[in-house]
Amino acid sequence: MTIRPIDVPGLPADIEVRRSTRRKRSVGAHREAGITIVVVPERMSVREAAKHALALHQRLLKRAQKTRVSDDQLLERASWLRKRYMPTAPAPSSIRWSTNQNRRWGSCTTTDGSIRLSARLQGMPQYVVDYVILHELAHLVVPNHGPDFNHLLDTYSQRQRACSFLDGVEFATSNPE
Repeated sequence: MTIRPIDVPGLPADIEVRRSTRRKRSVGAHREAGITIVVVPERMSVREAAKHALALHQRLLKRAQKTRVSDDQLLERASWLRKRYMPTAPAPSSIRWSTNQNRRWGSCTTTDGSIRLSARLQGMPQYVVDYVILHELAHLVVPNHGPDFNHLLDTYSQRQRACSFLDGVEFATSNPE
Protein backbone atom coordinates (compact mmCIF):
# COMPACT_ATOMS: atom_id res chain seq x y z
CA MET A 1 0.00 0.00 0.00
CA THR A 2 1.33 3.40 -0.98
CA ILE A 3 -0.01 6.80 0.02
CA ARG A 4 1.42 9.92 -1.49
CA PRO A 5 0.36 13.57 -1.48
CA ILE A 6 -0.59 15.10 -4.82
CA ASP A 7 -0.70 18.69 -5.97
CA VAL A 8 -4.24 19.85 -6.71
CA PRO A 9 -4.26 23.41 -8.07
CA GLY A 10 -6.88 25.77 -6.73
CA LEU A 11 -7.49 24.11 -3.37
CA PRO A 12 -7.20 26.12 -0.14
CA ALA A 13 -3.98 25.62 1.84
CA ASP A 14 -5.83 23.76 4.60
CA ILE A 15 -6.74 20.85 2.30
CA GLU A 16 -4.25 18.10 1.46
CA VAL A 17 -5.08 15.39 -1.08
CA ARG A 18 -3.35 12.02 -0.96
CA ARG A 19 -3.55 9.11 -3.39
CA SER A 20 -3.79 5.59 -2.03
CA THR A 21 -3.15 2.35 -3.89
CA ARG A 22 -5.36 0.60 -1.33
CA ARG A 23 -8.49 2.60 -2.14
CA LYS A 24 -10.36 1.45 -5.20
CA ARG A 25 -13.55 3.55 -5.32
CA SER A 26 -14.17 5.30 -2.00
CA VAL A 27 -12.88 8.67 -0.87
CA GLY A 28 -12.11 9.36 2.79
CA ALA A 29 -11.47 12.54 4.72
CA HIS A 30 -10.51 13.56 8.24
CA ARG A 31 -9.19 16.59 10.08
CA GLU A 32 -5.63 16.49 11.38
CA ALA A 33 -3.93 19.45 13.09
CA GLY A 34 -6.26 21.96 11.43
CA ILE A 35 -5.90 20.47 7.94
CA THR A 36 -8.42 18.39 6.01
CA ILE A 37 -6.73 15.25 4.70
CA VAL A 38 -8.57 13.71 1.75
CA VAL A 39 -7.52 10.25 0.57
CA VAL A 40 -8.56 9.28 -2.94
CA PRO A 41 -8.01 6.18 -5.11
CA GLU A 42 -4.77 6.09 -7.09
CA ARG A 43 -6.54 6.26 -10.46
CA MET A 44 -8.86 9.19 -9.69
CA SER A 45 -8.31 12.25 -11.85
CA VAL A 46 -7.03 15.46 -10.28
CA ARG A 47 -10.28 17.17 -11.28
CA GLU A 48 -12.42 14.54 -9.51
CA ALA A 49 -10.11 14.63 -6.48
CA ALA A 50 -10.53 18.41 -6.23
CA LYS A 51 -14.30 18.13 -6.43
CA HIS A 52 -14.42 15.50 -3.66
CA ALA A 53 -11.87 17.36 -1.53
CA LEU A 54 -13.86 20.60 -1.51
CA ALA A 55 -17.15 18.84 -0.75
CA LEU A 56 -15.70 16.75 2.08
CA HIS A 57 -13.81 19.72 3.50
CA GLN A 58 -17.04 21.73 3.72
CA ARG A 59 -18.88 18.80 5.30
CA LEU A 60 -16.19 18.32 7.97
CA LEU A 61 -16.10 22.04 8.80
CA LYS A 62 -19.88 22.16 9.07
CA ARG A 63 -19.89 19.15 11.39
CA ALA A 64 -17.17 20.71 13.57
CA GLN A 65 -19.16 23.96 13.86
CA LYS A 66 -22.18 22.06 15.19
CA THR A 67 -20.15 20.40 17.91
CA ARG A 68 -18.03 23.39 18.99
CA VAL A 69 -18.40 24.21 22.66
CA SER A 70 -17.57 27.64 24.10
CA ASP A 71 -15.17 28.20 27.00
CA ASP A 72 -18.14 29.22 29.17
CA GLN A 73 -19.89 25.95 28.34
CA LEU A 74 -16.68 24.10 29.24
CA LEU A 75 -16.62 25.79 32.64
CA GLU A 76 -20.27 24.83 33.23
CA ARG A 77 -19.53 21.25 32.25
CA ALA A 78 -16.45 21.13 34.49
CA SER A 79 -18.50 22.41 37.44
CA TRP A 80 -21.17 19.77 36.87
CA LEU A 81 -18.59 16.98 36.50
CA ARG A 82 -16.71 18.12 39.60
CA LYS A 83 -19.89 18.12 41.71
CA ARG A 84 -20.90 14.70 40.44
CA TYR A 85 -17.57 12.83 40.43
CA MET A 86 -15.08 14.81 42.54
CA PRO A 87 -16.94 16.99 45.05
CA THR A 88 -13.78 17.40 47.16
CA ALA A 89 -11.75 18.80 44.25
CA PRO A 90 -11.36 22.58 44.05
CA ALA A 91 -13.22 24.33 41.27
CA PRO A 92 -11.01 25.37 38.36
CA SER A 93 -10.39 29.10 38.03
CA SER A 94 -10.79 28.81 34.27
CA ILE A 95 -11.08 26.22 31.52
CA ARG A 96 -10.56 26.97 27.85
CA TRP A 97 -9.73 25.45 24.48
CA SER A 98 -6.09 25.59 23.43
CA THR A 99 -4.98 25.42 19.81
CA ASN A 100 -1.28 24.88 20.58
CA GLN A 101 -1.57 21.51 22.34
CA ASN A 102 -0.73 18.94 19.71
CA ARG A 103 0.86 16.31 21.94
CA ARG A 104 -1.44 16.46 24.98
CA TRP A 105 -5.19 16.26 25.36
CA GLY A 106 -5.22 18.68 28.27
CA SER A 107 -3.09 20.47 30.81
CA CYS A 108 -3.56 22.00 34.22
CA THR A 109 -1.71 24.69 36.13
CA THR A 110 -2.17 23.75 39.78
CA THR A 111 -0.88 27.07 41.11
CA ASP A 112 -3.74 29.08 39.60
CA GLY A 113 -6.27 26.30 38.91
CA SER A 114 -6.48 26.90 35.17
CA ILE A 115 -7.24 24.06 32.76
CA ARG A 116 -6.62 23.97 29.02
CA LEU A 117 -8.07 21.37 26.65
CA SER A 118 -6.61 20.61 23.24
CA ALA A 119 -8.81 21.92 20.44
CA ARG A 120 -8.30 18.48 18.85
CA LEU A 121 -10.96 17.25 21.30
CA GLN A 122 -13.62 19.38 19.63
CA GLY A 123 -16.05 17.15 17.82
CA MET A 124 -15.10 14.05 19.82
CA PRO A 125 -17.80 12.23 21.80
CA GLN A 126 -18.91 13.96 25.01
CA TYR A 127 -17.74 11.09 27.24
CA VAL A 128 -14.20 11.60 25.90
CA VAL A 129 -14.18 15.35 26.57
CA ASP A 130 -15.69 14.68 30.02
CA TYR A 131 -12.89 12.24 30.80
CA VAL A 132 -10.19 14.75 29.87
CA ILE A 133 -11.89 17.42 32.00
CA LEU A 134 -12.05 14.99 34.94
CA HIS A 135 -8.42 14.01 34.39
CA GLU A 136 -7.36 17.65 34.64
CA LEU A 137 -9.66 18.27 37.64
CA ALA A 138 -7.96 15.34 39.38
CA HIS A 139 -4.63 17.14 38.89
CA LEU A 140 -5.98 20.01 41.01
CA VAL A 141 -5.99 17.49 43.87
CA VAL A 142 -3.09 15.17 42.98
CA PRO A 143 -0.32 16.54 40.72
CA ASN A 144 1.03 13.13 39.60
CA HIS A 145 -0.49 9.98 38.07
CA GLY A 146 -0.11 7.75 41.15
CA PRO A 147 -2.66 5.55 42.95
CA ASP A 148 -4.44 8.51 44.61
CA PHE A 149 -4.88 10.16 41.22
CA ASN A 150 -6.28 6.96 39.69
CA HIS A 151 -8.61 6.48 42.64
CA LEU A 152 -10.19 9.88 41.91
CA LEU A 153 -10.94 8.82 38.33
CA ASP A 154 -12.26 5.36 39.21
CA THR A 155 -15.78 6.71 39.75
CA TYR A 156 -16.12 7.70 36.08
CA SER A 157 -17.64 4.64 34.40
CA GLN A 158 -16.63 5.75 30.88
CA ARG A 159 -12.93 6.09 31.76
CA GLN A 160 -11.69 2.94 30.03
CA ARG A 161 -13.81 3.61 26.95
CA ALA A 162 -12.55 7.20 26.72
CA CYS A 163 -8.91 6.14 27.14
CA SER A 164 -9.36 3.52 24.40
CA PHE A 165 -10.90 6.12 22.10
CA LEU A 166 -8.01 8.53 22.67
CA ASP A 167 -5.48 5.73 22.16
CA GLY A 168 -7.18 4.92 18.85
CA VAL A 169 -7.03 8.55 17.74
CA GLU A 170 -3.33 8.72 18.67
CA PHE A 171 -2.63 5.54 16.71
CA ALA A 172 -4.59 6.69 13.67
CA THR A 173 -2.95 10.09 13.52
CA SER A 174 0.56 8.76 14.01
CA ASN A 175 0.08 5.89 11.50
CA PRO A 176 -1.82 7.26 8.47
CA GLU A 177 -3.30 4.76 6.02
